[in-house]
Amino acid sequence: MLTGARRNLLRPRGEHAHARVTNVELFFDLVFVFAITQLSHTLLEHFTPLGMLEVLVLFFAVWWAWINASWVTNWLDPEQVVVRVMLFMLMLAGLVMSTSIPKAFETRGLAFALGFAAMQLIRDLFMLWSLRHHNRGNFRNFQRIFTWHAVALMFWIAGGLSEPHTRLMLWLIALAIDSVGPMAFFYVPGLGRSTLADWDVAGGHLAERCGLFVIIALGESVLITGATFSTHDWNALTIAAFVQAFVGSVAMWWIYFNIGAEKAAHTIEHADDPGRLARLAYTYLHIPIIAGIVVCAVADELVLAHPTGHSDTKLLIAGVGGPALYLVGNALFKHAIYNRVPLSHMIGLALLALLAFFGAQLEPLTLCTLSTVALIVVAAWETCSLTPKRS
Repeated sequence: MLTGARRNLLRPRGEHAHARVTNVELFFDLVFVFAITQLSHTLLEHFTPLGMLEVLVLFFAVWWAWINASWVTNWLDPEQVVVRVMLFMLMLAGLVMSTSIPKAFETRGLAFALGFAAMQLIRDLFMLWSLRHHNRGNFRNFQRIFTWHAVALMFWIAGGLSEPHTRLMLWLIALAIDSVGPMAFFYVPGLGRSTLADWDVAGGHLAERCGLFVIIALGESVLITGATFSTHDWNALTIAAFVQAFVGSVAMWWIYFNIGAEKAAHTIEHADDPGRLARLAYTYLHIPIIAGIVVCAVADELVLAHPTGHSDTKLLIAGVGGPALYLVGNALFKHAIYNRVPLSHMIGLALLALLAFFGAQLEPLTLCTLSTVALIVVAAWETCSLTPKRS
């Protein structure tokens, strides 16, 4: 028992069975609803070049903590009591990490690093224990993964113990190690490298998990919009800003879920190499999608606070850059799945580029309304072009 679980904790896999997302996985995700909210508020309060870089580092850490846990629950059976206990331990560590986000580059750097480190170590060690007697190939895979994560964690912890300027450098190194690992197939001298066959995933389950994370991010955007609107005077301008923010969230939902998400889930579920698509389309290419939603939430809050006046650089970056980042992520995601870039997304990016050119001359509400119109154009174009015509 000390060296490996005697009971098989892996998910049962049927030939045509879909590994459903369980209630405990949805409960686990609640921590990351909070984390995304913390990231948005931190970005809003530190919207400078240095602040944006720091929030980007924190965002990547949150993403790797979540996506790595999603890979693990793709293999493990969350209906097993011991697996649920492991997930609850990850939730606690994730809550420590999330509550530390606003001051991660001030007084709570070590708390953030320890929370992240606990998630990585608990998950990897539990997988090694679970796989040792039941899946030797994936056990060797996690030996490599654990080695890469252990090296990165030294930089995460060292950064948490350092002064803020040194912390950023060390955490960027740690982040580079965590990000490059899957691309390098976690190569370790003496252990070799992993293969896509080692990453045998239930494609439909991972697609559903990532779709739910998009919902989390969009839900956070709606939450911020509602909370901010409730604290302001209700007049024609704030109501217009509120409606604009809501319509923008609906347009982002439509672009991802109306056609793309379901087809992508079907594609990966029936692919000959689901590990390749899982690594590229879901592990990496969802990063700009989620980041774009976070930045759009910041833009919505800025416009609700000041719908008139001058559109400064901060609003241009958030109001135009957020939707652009979201469209780039969706375009790359759909290219990975369908091997083509949707024309509608390119048109939307062209409209946003045009808006960025003269956006400084517009009032904040007008600027963000036009950004939302660009998203609506993309959603409508893609829907009309891909919906089957009735004879």
